[in-house]
Amino acid sequence: MNSIPSVDLKDFISNDPSKKQAFVDAIGKAYEEIGFVALKGHFLDDALVERLYGEVKKFFDLPLETKQKYEIPGIGGQRGYVSFGKESAKGKKEGDLKEFWHFGQYVEDNPKLKNEYPDNVIVEELPEFNEVGKEAYKMLEKTAKFVLRALAIHLDLEENYFDEYIHNGNSILRPIHYPPITEEPKEAVRAAAHGDINLITLLMGAQGRGLQVQNHKGEWIDAIAEPDELMINVGDMLSRHTNNQLKSTIHRVINPPKDLWGTSRYSIPFFMHPISDMKLNVLENCIDEDHPKLYEDITAGEFLNERLMELGLIKK
Repeated sequence: MNSIPSVDLKDFISNDPSKKQAFVDAIGKAYEEIGFVALKGHFLDDALVERLYGEVKKFFDLPLETKQKYEIPGIGGQRGYVSFGKESAKGKKEGDLKEFWHFGQYVEDNPKLKNEYPDNVIVEELPEFNEVGKEAYKMLEKTAKFVLRALAIHLDLEENYFDEYIHNGNSILRPIHYPPITEEPKEAVRAAAHGDINLITLLMGAQGRGLQVQNHKGEWIDAIAEPDELMINVGDMLSRHTNNQLKSTIHRVINPPKDLWGTSRYSIPFFMHPISDMKLNVLENCIDEDHPKLYEDITAGEFLNERLMELGLIKK
């Protein structure tokens, strides 16, 4: 596969069974072959997207010492600000050329999880920043729920199989700023080649060249979304749970050509995580003679902890 397929969520949530099944078949095939789709018909409207980008740009334009007030020690970067160059891809020494912010779950009806997750960080200088972030978080979470329902059908599971695991899940909304490049980077790129940790990732801001996906032949292909599309990919948790039937694809964000070094890039991924006690054990219906079980049993929380250590965001 040399391009990213495009699907429309409106087909899945229509009352037309044939359209719904066609969506399930298309997204299932895409995730088995390339691990990425471009999705139209999601729940983010243009006005919300515009407000979110406006607030995000205002935040990253704040003086560094103001932003650093919101860098919270001891929580592995799970909420608030993470400064430039702090995160590196698994196996890479060089920090990625980015700074970012984390909005986390807004827990309902579960005091245990409310205590487990760090609180969201309030930016005093920008009265609308947190409100807009929460609204976007909710709409992306809703979109992700329907994508996972389609994948449950594709995997011959009950349609609502994932619902209980993602309600109050440990999901993260991450506005990223890739600042202008001021000098020749030694080895660093805006985001080095990596797979995502979570179930699925919904990416805003994949318009224009930058994001690249590695296909099964090892070739890098450009993943460019239309303005009304989200780029959605499978993460390692879902790949593991399905015995690699659904592919978590290696991807990266390359540095722009030299004549565009002076420009910022913004992107906003939503990392859909389940609750930490979800078992990621390989699904029985993804195991057969040709596809023996590839992974040991593990919970989502244990797996996340392992990966955050590998990324250097929490200490061993």
